[in-house]
Amino acid sequence: MNILVLGSGGREHALAWAIKQNPKCDRLIVAPGNAGIAAIAECAAIDPCDAQAVLDLCQEQAIDFVVIGPEAPLAAGVADALRAAGLLTFGPSAEAAQLEASKAFTKAVCDACNAPTAAYARFDNADAARAYVEAQGAPIVIKADGLAAGKGVIVAMTLQEALDGITEIFGGAFGEAGAEVVIEEFMEGEEASLFILSDGENIAVVGGAQDHKRVGDGDTGPNTGGMGAYSPAPVLTQAVEDLAITQIVKPTVAEMARRGTPFQGVLYAGLMIKDGQPRLVEYNVRFGDPECQVLMMRLGAQALDLLLACAEGRLDQVQPQWADDHALTVVLAAEGYPGSYTKGTEIRGLDALPSTSSETVFHAGTTAKDGAILATGGRVLNVTARGATLQEARDRAYALVDQIDWPEGFCRKDIGWRAL
Repeated sequence: MNILVLGSGGREHALAWAIKQNPKCDRLIVAPGNAGIAAIAECAAIDPCDAQAVLDLCQEQAIDFVVIGPEAPLAAGVADALRAAGLLTFGPSAEAAQLEASKAFTKAVCDACNAPTAAYARFDNADAARAYVEAQGAPIVIKADGLAAGKGVIVAMTLQEALDGITEIFGGAFGEAGAEVVIEEFMEGEEASLFILSDGENIAVVGGAQDHKRVGDGDTGPNTGGMGAYSPAPVLTQAVEDLAITQIVKPTVAEMARRGTPFQGVLYAGLMIKDGQPRLVEYNVRFGDPECQVLMMRLGAQALDLLLACAEGRLDQVQPQWADDHALTVVLAAEGYPGSYTKGTEIRGLDALPSTSSETVFHAGTTAKDGAILATGGRVLNVTARGATLQEARDRAYALVDQIDWPEGFCRKDIGWRAL
């Protein structure tokens, strides 16, 4: 098969890495890709949100299967355009992608199917939002309604933080995503992520993970897109997973089908778990980043078979096979992230690092220039390893981190601490 992966981040590098291992993959193209992806696949310099450009590329390169990595092309309807052209596609329609593109839409779906989640209210007016927060008190959670690249959420522990968050969102900090806010009750517990493939009717669980959102050790500092992750997550016991599937995921998939917008793709359920009871924090409609990196490290070549079964509507015929192992990824980010940071600094030492089925470095924000690897994003590398235990995976990942020569980068030193 000729396979096209859309995207340019660490998630897409991990997807490409796993797909490439499967003998069904004859040719792999990633658009637009990055410096790390270019070492294992062909890269095509197109905008993945431009449906016509994607369609043209598919025709030129005789593409058989398209895997859409990030959320923006999904919200832009690229999956719809591909399916309309008869192309086998992994990723939900724009209507189904509202489960991520609109917090308010997700809440309405949860209401309709009685999925346990935080109590909420939505506002398109800052004064009304402030009045609600003053009546509710803190802690409380303020969310930009639309897509904000994982950053439009303010967990306000004080009333002033909540009021400042409302001002920030309505003041345009997250662009169009902040035209409305959803304000939620603060849920206590431990967060974990459950990943489910859905073909619109059948589902298959493809693993759990836990990521580290805050920038600093000990979960301190501002929220980021994720500074590291590990799989499996001990808090996501079989009992908790079963409850999440029966009370949250299956009712959601059924409700989406009932609405005439069946969900086909990966559903990332962010869960808050307290006393063994999961509640939904949010849905994403693509693999998490950096959770995808640890899932792909553990799934390997079978990932392509699962994605194909999902796209072809036959998830009831496949079952993910898990080794009894652990994987952990450490994000190396540019100094200053998630605030302003310098681009274009050189990363050395990557050539000497191993790239095996148990140790590899996935690139996120990199580009190659004159034989050098340059950092071009906020989150730049995902140093990933697996082991028989989480401690072994962690030790291997940090041993790789220590070999990378990049003075302008930093990482958290405590990835996996909750489990360890």
